[in-house]
Amino acid sequence: MKTLDDYNFENKKALIRVDFNVPLNDNFEVVDINRIEAAKPTIIKVLEDGGSAVLMSHLGRPKGERNPDLSLKHICATVSDVIGVAVKFVEDCVGDQAEKAVAELQNGEVLLLENLRYHNEEEKGDAAFAEKLSKLGDIYVNDAFGTAHRAHASTTIVANYFAGAKCFGYLLAKEILAIEKVMRTGEKPVLAILGGAKVSSKITIIENILDKVDDLIIGGGMTYTFIKAQGGEVGDSICEDDKMELAMEILKQAKEKGVNIHIPVDVIAADDFSNTANTKIVDVDKIPAGWQGLDAGPKTLENFKNVILGAKTILWNGPIGVFEMGNFANGTIAIGNSIVEATSNGAFSLVGGGDSVAAVKQFGFEEKVSYVSTGGGAMLESLEGKTLPGIAAILA
Repeated sequence: MKTLDDYNFENKKALIRVDFNVPLNDNFEVVDINRIEAAKPTIIKVLEDGGSAVLMSHLGRPKGERNPDLSLKHICATVSDVIGVAVKFVEDCVGDQAEKAVAELQNGEVLLLENLRYHNEEEKGDAAFAEKLSKLGDIYVNDAFGTAHRAHASTTIVANYFAGAKCFGYLLAKEILAIEKVMRTGEKPVLAILGGAKVSSKITIIENILDKVDDLIIGGGMTYTFIKAQGGEVGDSICEDDKMELAMEILKQAKEKGVNIHIPVDVIAADDFSNTANTKIVDVDKIPAGWQGLDAGPKTLENFKNVILGAKTILWNGPIGVFEMGNFANGTIAIGNSIVEATSNGAFSLVGGGDSVAAVKQFGFEEKVSYVSTGGGAMLESLEGKTLPGIAAILA
């Protein structure tokens, strides 16, 4: 696996695919700089070697049109502030204007190209468009894990024009190694914690990881499909009746493979899907009609804590309750605290997938776990066992 450390960028122009698809407020100011900060080490390595960096990214969904609200010029000042180098900007990502700006770029300088998705060819993975991009650098660096599952021109096809001169940036390399640790090389016992609302959205992940984990915690809304499938009463809780057979099959497969599945035994039930609803603690299989489970109960959290503290490698994907509502956030917070404790005791912990990442950030766990993934869809597809096109293109 070739990374930046396999190259010296002296007098070289690095064409770097970054993921600067960052949120902007109404004044077009960046409100979350995490993705820019994540790309900084890769950019700095190129500059310190004595090379220059040409950055390309998308922003939003302009659908092939030049939407001024989605211009990357809005983020230029923030990128300059984060990396500590004045970043130049050019109002296209291919063609004469872009090529001229790159030609004038000096060692130690950084150039940000305009939004790749102003061109329809980007998302189509168009080869002619990718070839135009390839003229803007000597070495291609992919550091955008968040788009590695898309076979777009800038994430995948462009690599074809850099035989022997392409590599992973530091961020993407870290993502790959973190997933490898969970899926293949991690110290046992390996634990996966899967939350979220629906079994249907996690089927392929569950099926893929059953061969790789020793323990599987199932929480969140998925719980009730498993409980009802086993004859329990779930009241008005979210439940996929058409997936109950599948839930039983998963339990059967887990038993055959020697995987311990841990499901909540009690829940915080509410008489309405509201933060101000009446609540009570009930057994997970005895939720009364008119009530719904919205968070894990105290016995469950104690059980889960014991499992987490016994693990050496931990994957967390999906919240345990409706954490967006304060009265039902305790389960997710408790899981986070247990993972932090396990991590401080020497376990490796990876958090990935949109809602669990949001929870980790919201409750201050981000710096206390081993790694927080930057890519939602890419992370999920990796866990499903898929080869991501953006990664395969560098390895080819």
